[in-house]
Amino acid sequence: MTKHPNPEKQRQFDLHYLQMAQIWAKNSYCIRRQVGALIVKDRMIISDGYNGTPVGFENECEDENNKTKHYVLHAEANAITKVAKSGNNSEGATLYVTTSPCIECSKLIIQAGIVRVVFIQKYSKNEGLELLARADVEVVHFKMDNDE
Repeated sequence: MTKHPNPEKQRQFDLHYLQMAQIWAKNSYCIRRQVGALIVKDRMIISDGYNGTPVGFENECEDENNKTKHYVLHAEANAITKVAKSGNNSEGATLYVTTSPCIECSKLIIQAGIVRVVFIQKYSKNEGLELLARADVEVVHFKMDNDE
């Protein structure tokens, strides 16, 4: 993916795709955290995802102790597997996600050929971001106007 030659125009695209990811996150049934993701290639959304349970499972992400169930899929994993089932591919794409990727999702991002990750909030652990940097994936922590 080539960056837009105009940095301000790229910032506007990033903002709009992140706003769409925030709206998509609202589809999640998770209570503790709702995360949305979009995969964009050549300025087209080729996939989307939000965190939740696998197809055919109950739409409850947390157990009776308010802990996330171990089989909940992250938004990035849902978006990547969705594009894998389509006729598209994510080689050279940008992933827009509301929360920075964990280590497991970062592995999938690298393997999927995604070259840029733009996120709003930092996940509690940095291993995912460190792995992406090691793989030369461009990582952008996008500060929204309402962020601290």
